[in-house]
Amino acid sequence: MKTQLSLAGAALLALVMPAAAETIYVSNEKSNDITVIDGETLEVTATVAVGQRPRGITLSHDHKFLYICASDDDTVEVLDLEALEIVGTMPSGPDPELFVLHPDGNPLYIANEDDNMVTVVDVEKGTVLAEVPVGVEPEGMGISPDGAVLVNTSETTNMAHFIDTATHQITANVLVDNRPRFAEFSGDGKQVWVSAEIGGTVSVIDTGTKEIITKIGFEIPGVQPEAIQPVGVALTDDGKYAFVALGPSNRVAVIDQQSFEVLEYLLVGQRVWQLGFNADQSRLYTTNGNSNDISVIDVADREVVKSITVGQAPWGVVVKP
Repeated sequence: MKTQLSLAGAALLALVMPAAAETIYVSNEKSNDITVIDGETLEVTATVAVGQRPRGITLSHDHKFLYICASDDDTVEVLDLEALEIVGTMPSGPDPELFVLHPDGNPLYIANEDDNMVTVVDVEKGTVLAEVPVGVEPEGMGISPDGAVLVNTSETTNMAHFIDTATHQITANVLVDNRPRFAEFSGDGKQVWVSAEIGGTVSVIDTGTKEIITKIGFEIPGVQPEAIQPVGVALTDDGKYAFVALGPSNRVAVIDQQSFEVLEYLLVGQRVWQLGFNADQSRLYTTNGNSNDISVIDVADREVVKSITVGQAPWGVVVKP
C-alpha cells in the first residue's frame, strides 16, 4: 500500500525534501524480500523476492549490486540492481547477520552469529580469504574510513573487537555494556560508537587508545527504561550529529557528536532498528520492524517528514545515489 499525503502534507514535503536521484532498498526479514523505493517520489516501485530472513544489506562499490545477508540460508546473495534479479551468492559462515565492505570495495567482512567468526570474502572471486575467531554471537561490523581497522561486536561476550584488516588479527578487545549490536566509525576515524541494546547505552571509544571516552545514556519521559534499546547508529561526516535507533521505544535519539549531549528524541515507527543516510546525508531512513514501514528524517531540520509502508519486519536500509 502506498502512503497517501494530504495536499498540505505534500506541499510541506516538497519544501523540506528536495528531489533526489536516488533509490532506497529495504530488507524485510519476515516477508523474505527487498522493497525498492524511488528517492524522488518516495513511492515503492518494486518488491523483489530473495532468500530466507534477509537482514544486513550493503551496496557494491560501483552500486551495480546489492549484497544481502540471507541469514537462514547461510549465504550472502548478490542482487543485480538493473535487472532486480539474484545473480549469485557468496560464501559465509552460518547465520550471517551484518557485514561491512572495505572502503576500496573489496573484501567483504561478514559477522556469522552462530559460529563466532568474522568471515572475510573476496567479492570479485567469491572466495573466503580468512576467518577471524571473535566473541560469542558476533553482530556489529564497522570499518575505519581508511580501511585499516575493523570493529566487530559480540552480543554475548559484550566486547568490541578491534581487528587489523592487513593481518586479520585481533589487536584489542574493549568491554562495553550488555548486548552490543552496532559499531560505527566517526568521519575522521578517531572514534567508534558502539550501541548496547540491553545495557541501554552507547559507548564512544577512542580508536587510538582503545579507551572508552564516554557512555551515553537515554531517558525518554513516559517510556520505561527497558524499552529504550539502542541498536543502529549513524554519524554525520561533518562531526555534527549522531543518530541512534532506540528499538521498542519507537524513538531515534539525536546527539551532539562533540558534546555527547542528547538533543532530542524523534518519534518514528514501532521497534526502530537500523538507519541509513542518503549520499549527501540530507535524509536519514529508519527501519521500523513492528509497524512494517520506514520513516524519513530531514537531517537539517531534525524532523520526521514521512513514513513509507514496506514488507514484513523491515531490518536493513541502504540508499543508492
